[in-house]
Amino acid sequence: MTTFAEVLAAQLRRDPGRPLVTFYDHATDERVELSVTTYANWVAKASGLLTDVADLERGMSLRVDLPPHWLSPVFLGAAWTIGLRVTSGDDPDAVVCGPEGLVGWADRAGSVPVLACSLRPLGVRFAEPLPAAVHDVGVEIWSQPDGFTAWDPPTPDDLATDELTQRQLFAPAAPRGDDLTAAVGSGLTDGGRLLSVADPASPPGMATFTEPLARGGSLVLVRNPDPARLDGVYDAERATARA
Repeated sequence: MTTFAEVLAAQLRRDPGRPLVTFYDHATDERVELSVTTYANWVAKASGLLTDVADLERGMSLRVDLPPHWLSPVFLGAAWTIGLRVTSGDDPDAVVCGPEGLVGWADRAGSVPVLACSLRPLGVRFAEPLPAAVHDVGVEIWSQPDGFTAWDPPTPDDLATDELTQRQLFAPAAPRGDDLTAAVGSGLTDGGRLLSVADPASPPGMATFTEPLARGGSLVLVRNPDPARLDGVYDAERATARA
């Protein structure tokens, strides 16, 4: 298995109902859990949004400018389903951002597709109108189907990030780069649950999602972590490793 689509398909066949992403926000007490199936449905909807609304196609780039949030792995998966390069650069072909990111990206919405996530519970729309030309993900994603098939599927050698191909991210025992392997460390085993406060959309934190996915495990992601509560989350979620 050397592409995101292959890895996700294998996990759907193996155990579609198991948790894949469990999200906590200690500032709001929000908790969201996505099973493999639910995650795949969200990825399909986000893939449709990126192709139909942002007009993206294989070989183009996407900036995922989100804080640690359950939507970050969703849009990573959508990008890799289409064959996009997830970039940390300032000149992407499209941007997915949260409320804080609107400050920097709204002025460019006339020339670069900007898709904004409210980060409110259940992925709902923004409470206030958005700047002109900015797309509200909480409005437009719901019209997308729960299934998606790329018309030009990526190959293992398509870039998944600015430096790594899909093969390098997902092939068993493939080198992933020191920054990625260090993010997870050696504590995660096959089927394990990783507790992390890192941003999966950032290059150093990306392996906190890709490694559990490839190993048949899951990610427990905490935003705005309260240090006094992390041990409780670790125990309650039966986590097996930390990042």
